[in-house]
Amino acid sequence: MSVVPRACWAAPLVVLAAPAWAQAPAELPSVLVTAPAPSLTVPTNEQARLRAWLSPGNNTVVPASDFQDRAGATTLRDVLEFVPGVFTQPKWGEDSRLSIRGSGVARGFHLRGVRLTQDGIPVNQADGSGDFQELDPLTFQRVEVFRGGNAFALGANTLGGAINFVTPTGRDRQGSMVRLEAGSFGLFRGQLAHGVVSGPFDGAISITGARQDGYRRNSGGDSARVNMNLGWRVNDDIETRLFFTYNSIRQDIPGSLTRAAALSNPRQAAAANVALRYARNIESLRLGSRTAVRLGEGGLLEFGGSYVHRRLDHPIFQVIDNRNDDVNLFARVTLDGRLGGLRNRVVMGVNAAMGDVDNRRFVNLSGRRGALTFSARETATTLDAYVENSLYVLDNLALVTGISGGQARRESSNRLNPALSGSGDWSFANPRLGVLWQATPGLQAYGNVTWSTEPPTLSDLVSLVPLGGFQLLKPQRATTIELGVRGEVGPVNIEAAIWHAWLRNEIQLFQGPTAGSSFAMNAGRTIHQGAELAATWRAAQSLVTAQDSVVLRGAYSFSDFRFDGDPTFRDNRLPGVPRHVLRAEARYNHPAGWWVAPNVDYVPEGLFVDNANTTRTNSYALMGLRAGFELPERGISVFVEGRNLLDRRYISSASVTPVATASSALFEPGFGRAVFAGTTFRF
Repeated sequence: MSVVPRACWAAPLVVLAAPAWAQAPAELPSVLVTAPAPSLTVPTNEQARLRAWLSPGNNTVVPASDFQDRAGATTLRDVLEFVPGVFTQPKWGEDSRLSIRGSGVARGFHLRGVRLTQDGIPVNQADGSGDFQELDPLTFQRVEVFRGGNAFALGANTLGGAINFVTPTGRDRQGSMVRLEAGSFGLFRGQLAHGVVSGPFDGAISITGARQDGYRRNSGGDSARVNMNLGWRVNDDIETRLFFTYNSIRQDIPGSLTRAAALSNPRQAAAANVALRYARNIESLRLGSRTAVRLGEGGLLEFGGSYVHRRLDHPIFQVIDNRNDDVNLFARVTLDGRLGGLRNRVVMGVNAAMGDVDNRRFVNLSGRRGALTFSARETATTLDAYVENSLYVLDNLALVTGISGGQARRESSNRLNPALSGSGDWSFANPRLGVLWQATPGLQAYGNVTWSTEPPTLSDLVSLVPLGGFQLLKPQRATTIELGVRGEVGPVNIEAAIWHAWLRNEIQLFQGPTAGSSFAMNAGRTIHQGAELAATWRAAQSLVTAQDSVVLRGAYSFSDFRFDGDPTFRDNRLPGVPRHVLRAEARYNHPAGWWVAPNVDYVPEGLFVDNANTTRTNSYALMGLRAGFELPERGISVFVEGRNLLDRRYISSASVTPVATASSALFEPGFGRAVFAGTTFRF
């Protein structure tokens, strides 16, 4: 059933856009210089990077050039693999598991602890939960990653922070483009895109379609996506932009296996998943707008909102039928001026997310709906306000102070058994302190202390066990310290940070007593700490012939997450994320237009899958190779990619449990050897 008729009545009412902290034009320190933005609402990639540097924390901007010459890039891992501290591993089809600095580390399905937005419009629901499949890597102009407390202006007050996926405007990509791809596991994908500018107006549209049989049995799927935006530059100081996104996604689910089964026969599916035809089918519509108004010298007002309708048809151990309606609003003011003769920059704003869910479950009769087993109306509201002040005590040294505060409410009204209904309210205040030092025009150092509060999601509070009902949980709280550097040192571009977080009441999600069920609980004290390092080195120029080059890049994440004196698990490691992840690539570029890039993905120590630390995944090293040829004057590019060329058997992702045994079905096999190829035509 299409969501378009239901949502169209709301289109005339949607005149504002959701927040995007990194999407306002940067009011930059005097030591940083950039050209005027072609758009008030969507700045260039370089301006977005400089804007991210105004926050004393490890923020990363990934341009599309880093991932759009990849064939078969269908998951978040393909986009974020060289962003340290961000753990993204494929599960099956287009689905991935995502964790930033251990956020939602116990969550084996869906999303918790990271706020995802596309053009500032939330992909998450109002309670903070979400899915990944609605994001289309082919559409993005860039991806902005704000770890932890650096993301509070996006409405993220969690340990993980936020990721904003930005689509191009007509001013960014004029003309037309056709892209075609094919490869292993029955993958076929195509894209049509067009951008245009006409006086004060510009527009862009991208239409993509894909299908794949999948590496494993019962892991095939198909998708169709449309992304559009239309901008109107009213005058030099006012611009407004409308956004439209439609997704139709069908994805079969092969399920988790035992460790032995995952490594001996990775292409098989769990028997129950085949018999009950497990799948996750999503149809969604997003409408939104964002307006920016310049307030004289150094001032900017932004405001907006969005409406999102989503339908989830999800046959698993039962058939889940969810219909979500979310409304998001925001307003933000940036003032950059003088205070007592010193430069002073203040940012203040509010975010509001309000959601309504019609949640029903049915007996699963081989993928069809049987008797109704659960019916509830669930609502979520999350409100927050924030202010941050940066006082430049020197031209290149800023002291940063700020605070965010808000309230969250979750409510479930059970239609079949009102006694299982419930509600909860949580309030929070999260201060932050930081220092920002522009050591040279191209190199910056920073430090910060941030506080974060994560209220539980509705799926944490309403158990999937049929007789579970509503259970109250405490909010997850964390205090994080961070030190880092970023920028250029000669031919090397570096991004490095170390951090340590003390958590109270971390929300742990465990497997329930029946297949596919789960329940959440608060842990006691836990510790998350780690190191993040990424570097790009222009290692050689004119090595073999004039104007050729060799570029080396790599990303390393160290993740040490532990219980802190737990009565049962003492100081054991938290399961779900490996301690070490290293990814590296060497790329040779020839002036004739061709390039080749071997790469390696190395996990030297498998991750634990249980709190008792009895069972872990295997270590692995995956070898890959990418290559391509470009004819810019003709608008043609061809690219090919080989993955896991040695066909190594490994476990890509895993769910977690208190104590695992040999019969615990927790493991998702990684994809085997694969080859993909694609081409683009621009005109």
